[in-house]
Amino acid sequence: MVLREDAGAVTVLPRQFPTNRGGLCQKGWTAAELLDHPERLTTPLLRDPHTGELRPATWDAALDRIVTGIRAIQRESGRDAVAVFGGGGLTNEKAYTLGKFARIALRTRHIDYNGRFCMSSAAAAGLRAFGVDRGLPFPLADLARADTVLLVGANPAETMPPMVRWLTEQRRNGGRLIVVDPRATATARQADLHLQPLPGTDLAVANALLHIALTEGWIEQAYVAERTTGFPAVRRSVAAWWPARAEQLSGVPVADLEATARALGTAGRAVILTARGAEQHAKGVDTVTAYVNLALALGLPGRPGSGYGCLTGQGNGQGGREHGQKADQLPGYRHIDDPVAREHVAGVWGVPADELPGPGVPAYQLLDSLGTPDGPRALLVFGSNPVVSAPRAARVEGRLRGLDLLVVADLLLSETAALADVVLPTAQWAEEDGTMTNLEGRVLRRRALRQPPPGVRTDLAILADLATRLAAAEPATGPAAADPVATAAARFPTDPAAVFAELRRASAGGPADYAGISWSRIDDADGVFWPCPTEDGPDTPRLFTDRFATPDGRARFHPVDHRPAAEPVCADYPLHFTTGRVLAQYQSGTQTRRVDALRRAAPGAFVELHPDLAARLGIDDGDPVRVTSRRGDLRAPARLSPTIRPDTVFAPFHWSGPARANSVTNDAVDPISGMPEFKICAVRVEKA
Repeated sequence: MVLREDAGAVTVLPRQFPTNRGGLCQKGWTAAELLDHPERLTTPLLRDPHTGELRPATWDAALDRIVTGIRAIQRESGRDAVAVFGGGGLTNEKAYTLGKFARIALRTRHIDYNGRFCMSSAAAAGLRAFGVDRGLPFPLADLARADTVLLVGANPAETMPPMVRWLTEQRRNGGRLIVVDPRATATARQADLHLQPLPGTDLAVANALLHIALTEGWIEQAYVAERTTGFPAVRRSVAAWWPARAEQLSGVPVADLEATARALGTAGRAVILTARGAEQHAKGVDTVTAYVNLALALGLPGRPGSGYGCLTGQGNGQGGREHGQKADQLPGYRHIDDPVAREHVAGVWGVPADELPGPGVPAYQLLDSLGTPDGPRALLVFGSNPVVSAPRAARVEGRLRGLDLLVVADLLLSETAALADVVLPTAQWAEEDGTMTNLEGRVLRRRALRQPPPGVRTDLAILADLATRLAAAEPATGPAAADPVATAAARFPTDPAAVFAELRRASAGGPADYAGISWSRIDDADGVFWPCPTEDGPDTPRLFTDRFATPDGRARFHPVDHRPAAEPVCADYPLHFTTGRVLAQYQSGTQTRRVDALRRAAPGAFVELHPDLAARLGIDDGDPVRVTSRRGDLRAPARLSPTIRPDTVFAPFHWSGPARANSVTNDAVDPISGMPEFKICAVRVEKA
């Protein structure tokens, strides 16, 4: 998009761009309404110790309160008693600086971010299969060239409307679209074939598809032999997944499984895409791995118009997980426990490598440990609202309330900010420069249109000021002893261009290598794809054309087997509950629920039920209903729809209060990725 400011009013205008070709969803068109929203925060807030209320304060008072609290807590309980929680919507520069701030200003191992709830399962599956995690290892335009697209657990018609143009073009070119989803979503209704499995059985479906491809002889034998390892073990494991068994478990008819396998196995070009529906499970990594196995067996990755990819869920969901705000990661997608990576990044940061902390814990484990005897006593939150977005949200809310110090930087008073001891007002997207990396791995520029309002600071400025104040409060030791404040100020620039220049050096040689990407090059080329090691060398729009990012250049098959959901249905909780998004709202709704047009389009939460289920329960359309799990409940009006399975209920997760869907969801996590099981738990439903 492009922005125009006229007499103080900002207008969003379309721009022809390779990814969206000028298209925006309603959320994009209305985004400028938040720039001057009457509820926007323009001054820091401090909690009054006597009344318990948040009151306006000066920046000096707010920052001094934070630094005093941090230093007192760390003196008493150690460095790791302070934690940081980031967000997948932060720019690359801010995500990079947040990780750096945690590790060299706070020297805590406890940092993670809300992207752990988004793409962590696909990231882990991609890393172990391909040696690298890039959501789409090919340009989005490849979708239009595919003869078959299999879309698993995604509803881009409501979550990524501009992307649907490519799917529409694909079908116009004679291609087939197949959607796997328990609900007949707006995307599924456009498909040539819709598979409607029981939530939590996508892995069984994938194994059955590979079983059929093997039986019918659709495996690309030469590709498997020359470019992969581990296929014999996978072939043996899927031998047990005959279609009738998968049908009995998932409810997907054998005929539909066979039609899907045929459409993929006989296509000249095919693409398999997964998203949150496949990933947000306690077996999400294995589920995605099953679809990666299918793609590899069919010889798809690395071929134009073909491949496996994952759809990103947040504005900078790709870049946000590349440069250090994950618990186990350093910039450039390096592992924090790799001695070579530690030496390289520590050299860029000007600190000894042995001073960098080790890996922390994944997001939910971090949030659930807050305020416990061995957990952090303070938390700094940038770009996230875990009171609404975390699983088992009532428990997380209680953990946040029990902290000695909660600091939230945001542009509006989110549900999490409302609990904070200190709230810091931050700049918005139109008020600061930076870069973001889209789902294709294309690094993009974001340009400031105007200055932030008086009293509002950028995240980079906040982190720099905190770093210098923390240095001033720290006993002077080591090489920075002569002037620790000046050293801290030099290490934390506030200019995004300077931060990006340092990010390039820190990422150099890593899997996500940005060393050759400059802002001017991005401007000239409508974005630059990583890896891009040198300024005068090519970038990489398409990965895996010759080799994979593994030591021997071969992709890895991994045998995976279906296992039940962490919480099966029973007599007391006889129904499956699943969550998702709606077109007019986004994530925790902090911003979109405050835009008039979006609020009119989606004014509140609802519980979607099949009419047959509603009839058995005595519920009419619009009746208030209660959905109860072992962890909590939500209350919202019933919405009857024949597009959902009769054994499943659905609610969107954008609302707080009694309608908070994540009061119900399960906090069981994937053992590899740390992804919570958002997409299925056992519930009962009754008229409220």
